[in-house]
Amino acid sequence: MLHLSAPELQSWLEDESRPRPVLLDVREGWEFGTCHIGGSTHMPMNSVPVRLGELDEEARIVCVCHHGVRSMHVAHYLERNGFRDVINLTGGIHAWAVQVDPSMPQY
Repeated sequence: MLHLSAPELQSWLEDESRPRPVLLDVREGWEFGTCHIGGSTHMPMNSVPVRLGELDEEARIVCVCHHGVRSMHVAHYLERNGFRDVINLTGGIHAWAVQVDPSMPQY
């Protein structure tokens, strides 16, 4: 599994020459409702096993949570289930709010 910082993800998302990754936000509904990166797919961590078929095994997936721990567990789970291109957002949505978008609500 690869790890990506919030500024690195921002650069990637702003680079129109690169295909956009699937941003898989694995936080709970109230967390996602509080703040999220635009275009994210919301799939709470506990729902991933039953919703696995909704994800493309060939897609580049960046897993996102609050601080990067839950998303790292989900990324490992995806890799164990045949996903080859999985990345964890180091520091999670908190790092995004601090390093990229200071207007984003923090909790």
